[in-house]
Amino acid sequence: METVKSFFETPAPARYKGILSWLITTDHKRIGLMYLYAILFWFLLGILLGGLIRFELMFPGETVLTADVYNSVFTLHGVIMIFLFIIPAIPSIFGNFFLPIQIGTDDVFFPRLNLLSWYLYMIGGFIAIVSLFSDGFPDTGWTFYVPFSVSTHTNVSSAVFAAFILGMASMLTGLNFITTVHRMRKPGMGWLQIPLFTWTLYATSWVQLLATPVVSITLLLIIIERYLGVGLFDPAKGGDPILYQHLFWMYSHPAVYIMILPAMGVISEIIPVFSRKSIFGYKAIVASSMGIAVAGSLVWAHHMYTSGMSDTAIFVFSLLTFVVAIPSAIKVFSWVSTLYKGSIQMTPPLFLSLCFIYLFSVGGLTGLVLGAAGTNIHVHDTHFVVSHFHFVMFGGTGFAFFAALYYWWPKMFGRMYDFKNAYIGAILLTGGFIFHYVPMFILGLQGMPRRYYDYLPQYENLNFFAGFGAAFIVAGIFLMVINLVLSFKRPRDAASDPWGGTTLEWQTPSPPPLHNFAAEPEVLDYPYDFTGVVKRYSKEEPIHEKGE
Repeated sequence: METVKSFFETPAPARYKGILSWLITTDHKRIGLMYLYAILFWFLLGILLGGLIRFELMFPGETVLTADVYNSVFTLHGVIMIFLFIIPAIPSIFGNFFLPIQIGTDDVFFPRLNLLSWYLYMIGGFIAIVSLFSDGFPDTGWTFYVPFSVSTHTNVSSAVFAAFILGMASMLTGLNFITTVHRMRKPGMGWLQIPLFTWTLYATSWVQLLATPVVSITLLLIIIERYLGVGLFDPAKGGDPILYQHLFWMYSHPAVYIMILPAMGVISEIIPVFSRKSIFGYKAIVASSMGIAVAGSLVWAHHMYTSGMSDTAIFVFSLLTFVVAIPSAIKVFSWVSTLYKGSIQMTPPLFLSLCFIYLFSVGGLTGLVLGAAGTNIHVHDTHFVVSHFHFVMFGGTGFAFFAALYYWWPKMFGRMYDFKNAYIGAILLTGGFIFHYVPMFILGLQGMPRRYYDYLPQYENLNFFAGFGAAFIVAGIFLMVINLVLSFKRPRDAASDPWGGTTLEWQTPSPPPLHNFAAEPEVLDYPYDFTGVVKRYSKEEPIHEKGE
């Protein structure tokens, strides 16, 4: 009996060695790292597929892809980037690794459920790849719009089922985070002492838990219709394709905030640390995070202004779209106000955060163009929408992902990277991003439709120039990833607090031990006081020299 008890109480890494100790681990940090390796693989694959799409569009006519292959690559790029990268990246990697540490506990509330969510994520990705080699990958786009998705002969069912499995993984992660925040905070840590990154994960988790079942059921209905022909969405059988759009966007617009809210939490952590100031408007940021989670769930139909809705419905959803912009504006105002008169220490995480603020603001402002029904009618389903979406998702979540990676890398692995290469990669990425997507705004205003394999000669010049921007993006991303990988050639040179951070993860060794804390952590009042930090990390003694 004592042997059995010892088996279950001893952590898996202590009982087993090698790969098995990882595959059955319940340590939240190891699970976060396993997510990191898997998500980076999918991200780099998605980037390569996006590069193929852009290379094909640099010239009119067939270049490197046939029309059918283009549609499949387009769909695969969307599925990978949305379901396998943007939605899970920050919560699953950094949330798993740092949320328990930031609230002063040793693990999440359901450690085995946490491991199950990773396995579901891997199974979903595996099914998506398998569907590529069985009857052809679907050519519907990542939205799986009906009636085409129920009539095409490509393997839509497998891809849809993969998205369903990935949704289950997302829900389990959200349930785990909510329970952990409620039940496992260190005694003495009140709700207004929780770090802002944890707050955004908490708000995101509620959206994951409440909105994901809607799309899960909708995706299952596609499979049912394909195999049983029940006519739920096919108008030829009395179905309603507009019903599918409502059900899909009832999840997929809240999913935008599943993607961007954790990114905002990352920026809210980085800006104060490198400004040497407490965050401006802590309570306002907390309230705006919850406000985004609520209001963002009510605006789905602004994707459907051209579908035949009533003028009243268009007015309501347009108004709600403008309302949801207010909490985001509060965050941007708080970040800029925190920087004002701060003792700025420029580092790669801060540089990427500043790029995030600019690119996300452009994406948000152009979103108002789409939120207003009059202008939306003109640019609906054009490249303007593609550019806006990427400014928010890639310019927002993508840049915040790299900012988080560069911010927490010394803590996760105990190694410091090369700052010069980090800056070069970030500049290539940012410059390429602007050079790639700004021409799409112009193409959209000129009327070029999105998702098309070919286009009229009048759009050739801007598409050609946008292709060079894509090349810079790919170069910047690979340089940034390689720079982090090369950090393993150095000795473990990162201090426990290389940046002068004040949240609880900086009170642990780098990397953190199995149970997170070598000594009892001290819960401070929030927003944290940076007075001692400013003195320790003065402008005469730069951060990167201390780290290296």
